[in-house]
Parts: sequence; structure tokens; C-alpha cells
Amino acid sequence: MALKILLAEDEEALSRVYKAALEHQGYEVDQAFNGQEAVDLAAQNAYQVMIMDIMMPIKDGVTALSEIRQSGNETPAIFLTAKSEVDDRIMGLDAGADDYLTKPFAMGELLARIRSMTRRRQKDREDLTTGTLTLKVGEGELSCTSSVRLSAKETALMKLLMLNEGKTLSTELLLSHVWQDEEEKGPGVVWIYISYLREKLRAIGSHCTIEGEENGSFRLVSQEAANG
Repeated sequence: MALKILLAEDEEALSRVYKAALEHQGYEVDQAFNGQEAVDLAAQNAYQVMIMDIMMPIKDGVTALSEIRQSGNETPAIFLTAKSEVDDRIMGLDAGADDYLTKPFAMGELLARIRSMTRRRQKDREDLTTGTLTLKVGEGELSCTSSVRLSAKETALMKLLMLNEGKTLSTELLLSHVWQDEEEKGPGVVWIYISYLREKLRAIGSHCTIEGEENGSFRLVSQEAANG
């Protein structure tokens, strides 16, 4: 199945060149010619990568991407711009871009960055296993003798605990990793989500437990490993 890319570029001649090159590599491409079209297409379709010019009519790329991110869409995004000033790069990255290319650029460089992004994305979505406990990261599903759905935050927290099985992780570390983009956050939210995960681990019959107390440190422990 071809990876689907949103290409938002207001210069039609350039857009045609980019689209042809991307399709030649096997990608499926949807074109937007202004920022509002990009916002609308992102809301209507699932993309693996978004490529967006910063200088576009109706809505510029920064405004468009900010709106897309506010909707909860975390699709990796690359900004294209004729501007190379540091302030523009900072503004784009702050808006939620994952990478940045200054025009003119070699098409091979854009393709390499797309491949790198999709590899990282795939790795982020790989399944994790601890004993008989499995976390399907992409689907947000935790399973053992039965399975249960997790919210996005529960999935991120469980992933961090499983990647660091047996290691002690402070409330501050968990807070900074899982709730890094949220302004209003406090240590209490970590304890609430730890409690959610403990309940769900019991519900699916897992031998894994999360040790730790409120406002302290936590670690995931597998009783199977301890008894093995």
C-alpha cells in the first residue's frame, strides 16, 4: 500500500514537479494550493507525511500547521520555504513542523528526509512485549490473557514504562515525556494515569505490576521474570 502524502505548495509549476517526483517513487500525493485547502485535506484524509510551503495564500503554512496540530493531528510535517532566516525556522518548528528545507533543494534530499521520517514513525508504532504482556503502540491496545484499549496518554505512559522495564522513573521524568506539550500539568496527573494502567493490567490478567507511590518514582516489574 502506497504511503499517502499531503503536498501544500501554492506555486503550481513547482507543485507539479514535486508531485511527479514523489509519485515516481511510489507515493500517493494529494495537492493543496493554499493553507486552508491543506487544513481541509488534513481533516478529511489520513496522511503519513505532510509537505508544506510556508508562504501560501489565504493561510500561510505556519498558521495552517498550527490549526492541524490543534486538532490532534500528529502526522510528520516538513516545511519548505525560500526563507533561510533563523526566526522563520524557529517559527515553523514551534508550529509543529518536524523538519525544514530551504529552497532551492535537491529532490533527493526531500526524498531522503521523507524516508527517514517514515522509518522513525514506524519504529514509534512498533509492538512492545514484556513476558506475556503486549502493547500495540499504533492501535493503543494492551493485551495478555485478554485485551483492553488505551487512550493516547495511557499508551505513551505504558510505552515508556515497558521500554524501561525494571528501571525506576521519576514522576518528573514521566511528566516531561508524556505531557511535554501541555502547559497546565502537575504531578497529580501522573498518579491518575498510573492508577488507570494498574487497573487495566489487573483486568487483562497481566503478571506485570507498576510499583511506586504518588509523587514518587515508578517502575514496571514482571512477576514472570521474578519467578523465572
